[in-house]
This record gives sequence, C-alpha cells and structure tokens, in this order.
Amino acid sequence: MAEPVIAQTDSKAKAILESVSKKINGLKSLKANFALHLMSANGKTKQSKKGTFFMKGEKYRVALGDQEIICDNKTVWTYVKAANEVQVSNYNPNEQTISPTKLFTNFYDKEYKYKYMGTKTFNGKSVDMIELLPLTKGKQFSKVELAVDKSNTIVGGNVFEKNGNQYRYEVSGFTPNANVSDALFSFDAKKYPGVEVVDLR
Repeated sequence: MAEPVIAQTDSKAKAILESVSKKINGLKSLKANFALHLMSANGKTKQSKKGTFFMKGEKYRVALGDQEIICDNKTVWTYVKAANEVQVSNYNPNEQTISPTKLFTNFYDKEYKYKYMGTKTFNGKSVDMIELLPLTKGKQFSKVELAVDKSNTIVGGNVFEKNGNQYRYEVSGFTPNANVSDALFSFDAKKYPGVEVVDLR
C-alpha cells in the first residue's frame, strides 16, 4: 500500500506560519543577528559562523563570516572579502533556496508541505516546531525545521541537506522597524578599493 500523503494544510502549522508572516509583513524593516552551525554527515566537522541581516520589503543584506550577500530586488551582489571579489547576478526569486526574505515571509504555501511537530526547547526557549518538506525534488535540502517563539518570531531552525549535512541556525537581537537606509541594499564599489567585479548577468 502506498503511504498516505501528508495533508498539505496542517491547520496548527498553517496558523503559526500565517501569524509569523503577518507580523513580518507589518514591519517596515528588520534587523537581526544570527549564528549558523554546520555539522557534516558524519557528525564530525563543525563550523560556526556569526552574521547579521537586514530586510526592507523584498530587499535584504546578509553578512556572514567574510561574505556579504546584498539584494535590491533586481540585482544580487555576492561579495567575498578574502578574494576582494563581487559576483553580480540578476535576482530571480524562484531560484533562491532559502533567503531571509523567504524565511520570514509567506513562502511555504507554494513550495512546501508542512506539519506541526509540537512544543520543543530550542536554544533554551520553549518554541513551536514546524517541519517543512519541499514539494519539488530540485531543492538541495530534504527538510527544514522552523522554531517559532510565543511572539510569532522565527528564532532559528534546522536545515537538512540531501548530502547529509545539517545546518542549525539561531536568530537573536531581532529588531523590528530598524532604521535602515535604502543605500544599504546596493553594492557601492567605491567602498571596496580594488574589488574585482564578476558580472554574471
């Protein structure tokens, strides 16, 4: 017998995800700090990076380790400090795997089936955990777990890649309606002397 298909709409999970989207969509901007922890398939390689991200509407800027990803909703700049190189590409929301804007807004209905996993402890906080399973096979990850606190804010989660790697991320210092200028969401080559620009458009 074929296994029963998980219901597309788990009502508890849907209600929580909708509350998160509603809260974020009501903000003019946000800033948050995050930590990203990588564990390889054998559980040995552990790498941790800290970063910050800013979001304003569809625009975002992520700084993680020596890399920055900047998007103004038309163009994506990926800057690598060690190489002093920036790659420039067209923004295509359909090709984005998990970007901050997707993570904090209503991306789940079209791309995932989801279910409520219950109340768990995440980073010392009591949270609601929601499992997201991609509807298409083209994603590089097999599932995502989101941790949502009582104020309807995503405080972290786990991403399971098909190759066995697992990422755990933790969000802190969530600042709603942060004072963020539009200039933050474009790459100004003048501020990066000698930068090599690789235009992939």
